[in-house]
Amino acid sequence: MTTSHSFEPEEMLEDETPFDKLREECGIMAVYGHPEAARYAYMGLYAQQHRGQESAGIATADGANLRDTKGMGLVSEIFTEEVLRRLPGELAIGHTRYSTTGDSALHNAQPIRVESTRGRIAIAHNGNLVNLGTARERLSRDGAIFQSTSDSEVIVQLIAHSKASTLVEAMAESLAQIEGAFSIVLMTRNRIFAARDPHGFRPLSMGRIRGVDGRPDSFVFASETCAFDLMRAEYLRDVEPGELVMVSEDGVTSRYFKRGVRMASCIFEHVYFARPDSRIFGRWVQESRDKMGRQLFLESHPDVDLVVPVPDSGVTAALGYSAASGVPFNFGLIRNHYVGRTFIQPEQRTRDFGVRMKLNPVRNLLEGKRVLLIDDSIIRGTTSRKIVRMVRAAGAKEVHMRISCPPTISPCFYGVDTPDKKNLIAANMSVEEIGKFIEADSLAYLSLDGLLKCCGEGEGIHYCKACYTGEYPTGWVDVSQILAAAK
Repeated sequence: MTTSHSFEPEEMLEDETPFDKLREECGIMAVYGHPEAARYAYMGLYAQQHRGQESAGIATADGANLRDTKGMGLVSEIFTEEVLRRLPGELAIGHTRYSTTGDSALHNAQPIRVESTRGRIAIAHNGNLVNLGTARERLSRDGAIFQSTSDSEVIVQLIAHSKASTLVEAMAESLAQIEGAFSIVLMTRNRIFAARDPHGFRPLSMGRIRGVDGRPDSFVFASETCAFDLMRAEYLRDVEPGELVMVSEDGVTSRYFKRGVRMASCIFEHVYFARPDSRIFGRWVQESRDKMGRQLFLESHPDVDLVVPVPDSGVTAALGYSAASGVPFNFGLIRNHYVGRTFIQPEQRTRDFGVRMKLNPVRNLLEGKRVLLIDDSIIRGTTSRKIVRMVRAAGAKEVHMRISCPPTISPCFYGVDTPDKKNLIAANMSVEEIGKFIEADSLAYLSLDGLLKCCGEGEGIHYCKACYTGEYPTGWVDVSQILAAAK
C-alpha cells in the first residue's frame, strides 16, 4: 500500500453526504400474474428503498399495453394511491435508483422502455457494464437512438437490434455480449424475464405468492429477499449466474446464456449494502455480520468498558463483538431517522453540523468510559473523525474504533458509486496514519481472511474482493469517462 501525507478529504463532500459511505447501487423488482401487480411492485421497492433514494419507477403490462410511471425521490413520494390505480395489469417491474453511471436526472430513471420489432420491452437493471463504450458505439452505427445516458439502455437496445429469430434467443445472445455487473428484470406485454451476469456480482432472488380462491401462483423477483417478506412471498431460489429465467402463461422456464465463468459476488452486500434481514447469495446477512463482530474480537481487543455501534449498519457486528468479548453493548449514539435527503443548514456553517443532524451521543452512557466504536467501513475518513470527536466531547475517556471489513483501497466498477482512489483514505494512508487522522486512541480493521471466513467463501460461493485488493475479476474501464465523451 502506498503511503502519502498529502491526502486531505474535502470537507464539502462530507457536508453534502453526512455519512461517508459507499453509495447503494439499485434495487429491482418484478411481479408476474398478480391482479395487484403494481401495488406488489411498490411494496417490494419500498422494502428495498435503502438501495437507492434518488429515483424510482414502476412499469406494468396488461397483455396489450405497457405503462410506466417514474419520478425523482422516494418510492412513497412518487407512488400515491392515485398513481398506482393508473398502472393496471398483472405484470410489473420496478426500480429504485442511485446513479452509478449516467446523469442524476429523470430521463435516466428506470424502468426504461424501448420500441422494437419485437414490440415494447421494459428493463430495470442493477449493476454497471464495463464494455459500455464499444457496445454503445456499435448500436449507434446500427441506428439505435438512445433516450438516456444510462448504461442500462444498452442491454435493451442490444436485444431490440438482435438478428435472432426469437425474443428469448435475442436476450440470450445480447446478454452474452456484455461484460460487467447486471442483475436485470425485463418485461414484454405478457412475459417477465430475469437474469444475472455470469460472475453473479449483484443479487437477484425468485419467490412465489400462493394463489387464493383458485387463482394460479404469482412469481416475484427482487434484489433482496426482505422484499418478499412484505408481500408474503415464499423464497424459492436465487437466479443463478449466467441464467435467464422466463415466466409466461406456460410457467417458469430457464436457460443459461453463459457458463464456466468464475463467480465473483459482491462481498460488500454482506458488509454494508443489504438489509440484515435479507438472504443474499444463499447466506443470511445478519449471520455474516454477527460473525464479523465476533471475528473482530478475536483479531483485536483493546481494554474497553462499552461497545457502541455507529448506527445503523454497525449494529449487528457490534452485537457480535459484545457477545464474544463479554463487554456490554449499548446505543451510545442515537440516529435521527427522520432527517430527509436534504435539510436546511444554518446560515453560518458550524463544524460537524451534518453529522450532528443525524447522530447524537448519549452522554450518561459515554462519560468516563473507554468506548469501542464499531463501524462497517471508512471511505474518506472525515465522518469517522467527526464521530470520534463527538464521542470524546461527550466525556469518553478513550475512543477506539474497529471496522468490520478490510481497508477499502480501490474503486468499484460493478454498480457501486465509489470515490476515486485519490479520495479513498486507505489507498493513501497506513492504518496507523488513518487512526491518527480520525483521532482515535486505536484503530483496527477486520482482516480479509477473517471477512471471507465470516461470509462463507468457498462454501459454494466466491466473492469479488477488488475494493480490498485492487484485483478485478474482469477487464475494466472507467464508465464515467465513456459517458462524458458521449455527451
